[in-house]
Amino acid sequence: MSWAPHVTVATVVERNGRFLFVYEEAEGRRVYNQPAGHLEPNESLTDAAVRETLEETRWQVRPTALLGIGLYRAPANGVTYLRHTFAAEAVEEHPQRPLDEGIIEPRWLTRDELLARESEWRSPMVLQAVDDFLDGKRYPLELLRSYQ
Repeated sequence: MSWAPHVTVATVVERNGRFLFVYEEAEGRRVYNQPAGHLEPNESLTDAAVRETLEETRWQVRPTALLGIGLYRAPANGVTYLRHTFAAEAVEEHPQRPLDEGIIEPRWLTRDELLARESEWRSPMVLQAVDDFLDGKRYPLELLRSYQ
C-alpha cells in the first residue's frame, strides 16, 4: 500500500492587528482556518497560496515569506497533510468574486478573538500560524525550489 501526505498551502495575512481567516464548513462542522488548500499539478507553492487565498477570501495577496512547514495527521479523517504556511500582504479585494464551495465567509479577527473561538479551529495549526507570524518567524521564499 502506498502512502503520501497531501501537500497543502496556507497564508497568514495581517492588516491593522487583524488576521484574515475563512469561516467554512469542513467535516460536518463550521470552523476557522487560514485561507488554505491543496497544491495543484504544475503549480508552485507560492502560486497555490495566492490562488487559494483569492478563491476562499476574494483577496489578492503577495507572499512575502515562508512561516513554516508542518506535518499534521487529522484525527477526523486520518489524512496526513504537509502544510506550507506563508506570510502574505493583502493587495486588493475582489468583492464580486464568488467564494469556493464550503466557504461561509472571510473574517478578519485578532489573535484574542481567535482564542475565544478555540472549539471552532479546524486544527491546532490555525493558532500556531498566527503565533509564528507574531513571533517574527520569517524564512526567505528562495528556500523553495520548483523544478517543473
